[in-house]
Amino acid sequence: MNTTAQLSRRGLLTGALAIGGASLLTSCATSGSTGGAAGGAGITLQSSLSDPAPKKALESLVKAYKGDVTLNTVAIEQFRAQLSTYLTSGNPPDVLTWYAGSVARDYASNGYLLDISDLWEGSGPAANYSQALKDLSTGDDGKQIFMPTNYYWWGVFYLKSSFKKWGVSEPQSWDDFISLCEKLKAQGINPLANGIGSTPWMASGWFDILNLRVNGAEFHKELLAGKHSFDSTEVKNVMKYYAQLIPFFDPNMTSYAWQDAVTPLVQGKDAMYLTGAFISQNITGGEPDDLDFFTVPVIDSSIPKAEEAPTDGYFASAKTKDVKATKKFLSYLASAESQQKFIEDSNSSNLPTSPDVDTSKFSPLVQKGLKMLGETEQITQFFNRDSSDALQTTADTALTKFLAKPDDVDSILKDWETAAKKVLDS
Repeated sequence: MNTTAQLSRRGLLTGALAIGGASLLTSCATSGSTGGAAGGAGITLQSSLSDPAPKKALESLVKAYKGDVTLNTVAIEQFRAQLSTYLTSGNPPDVLTWYAGSVARDYASNGYLLDISDLWEGSGPAANYSQALKDLSTGDDGKQIFMPTNYYWWGVFYLKSSFKKWGVSEPQSWDDFISLCEKLKAQGINPLANGIGSTPWMASGWFDILNLRVNGAEFHKELLAGKHSFDSTEVKNVMKYYAQLIPFFDPNMTSYAWQDAVTPLVQGKDAMYLTGAFISQNITGGEPDDLDFFTVPVIDSSIPKAEEAPTDGYFASAKTKDVKATKKFLSYLASAESQQKFIEDSNSSNLPTSPDVDTSKFSPLVQKGLKMLGETEQITQFFNRDSSDALQTTADTALTKFLAKPDDVDSILKDWETAAKKVLDS
């Protein structure tokens, strides 16, 4: 999910890329032109990285590039509103920042995005990226149309010092997880933190991961694309597992935003928090290596392992005026050297997608996140990234109602399907 958390240089992931992508922060629209040696008409990079640190980092990358590139930067919401116009215009930008998921696939299916499959083959810059990232960057026709350059993971975060104090450890199975929650609750601790007040999209975190565990990544993506019903047997099965968790949530979760829910975790009132790794930016005290995480345990061993990892990067217009120059620039942005430079210049905390980036100085938490995603068979985004912001609103309504009245699940799912159809048919 997009996050508008204020990023600081103090946090647990010192030296890695900014979690949640500072590209997701809104600010005033800006524009500028920087480039290396002139050559022909040059190409244009349209960027949504308007927050000062990543904006400056990208400007530095463009300036160091040995080619003619014009960089235009606008605020994220303006960029989002104008993205369709950019791509459908007669003279679109050659390269654009954005993120992987349904939006990229939809634009590709309409012929708006450049086929960059060759950059994923042979000696291409993405040839040794993980298969999960390749799948994520592939259109419906099997061609690669996206170049991922950074991502972050979701997991169940906790403080090692708290687990030690309570005499508990990471669960190895779903039954272990439920038993852990029961043990913590018996000690007067809220097992699960959450913040669904002003950030109701947090309720989708558990829905997404449980659907991945129960039905798999392909079903999840198809569901969000309108190919399955939200009141289907498969979704009802997901909700049975979700219902098991309801007694364990912090009873104040409806009054918290996601950031607020970090406080009871730090105070030892709550034990675990399923969220994005951007949580580290909101924990600024205590021992830097105290924060840890585990993945939601397997529920059905026959389902391929998948994780949520919102992924940012670039795609190019099919109408680019210079295909060769555009692909050369994408290769430059995707290189390990460029990713490393962006890491150093932006002082943020996302993970690099290139396995060739030197991660030796990254924190143990980041090392663990990298290892987990590197071993993951499939990667999905977050609900809105794999569907749309409009469909996210239907999920917010349905899932917050479910958390309040789980016994009404059948009527809630029926209403969700009706609302989803209106969005998908519009």
